[in-house]
Amino acid sequence: MRADHEREYVEYLHARLPILRRLAYLLAGDFDRADDVVQTMATNLYVKWRQVRAANNIDAYVRKMVVHTFLAEQRRAWARTWLTDRLPERPAAVPPTDDTLVLRAALRRLPPRQQAVLVLRFLCDLPVDETAAALGCAPGTVKSHTADGLAALRRILGPSATASFDGGTR
Repeated sequence: MRADHEREYVEYLHARLPILRRLAYLLAGDFDRADDVVQTMATNLYVKWRQVRAANNIDAYVRKMVVHTFLAEQRRAWARTWLTDRLPERPAAVPPTDDTLVLRAALRRLPPRQQAVLVLRFLCDLPVDETAAALGCAPGTVKSHTADGLAALRRILGPSATASFDGGTR
């Protein structure tokens, strides 16, 4: 890679890193896994930088890379394995008191694509078309995943807990 291209890549990534880490964290629900997602995406971005910098909307392209990296990691068996130095005596029965922790835990119970749609639509405030572009699917698929994901959250959390989401589903 030429020095000026490499400089552009470094400047772009440095400026966007906090936003990309936030998106990865919202998707993964864990800072360590979010860092893994961003690191993998950054490597792929470096390899594809010439192609990416020619895109009409570099931010949308890179956001799509983060989402696809997250979804690919969800398919790997190791992503569902948590290593500890000891076994728990019993499963944690105490629910988190913070609404954000409760919502994140509920989101992690959804299929990865529904989780990604809800994060992009409601936590990143993307419209249906941009969410569809980030996921590489049709807007109708985003709407379907939104409706199915909200219905699943209502079953998990109860109808009153998802009232704030209902504004953008149609």
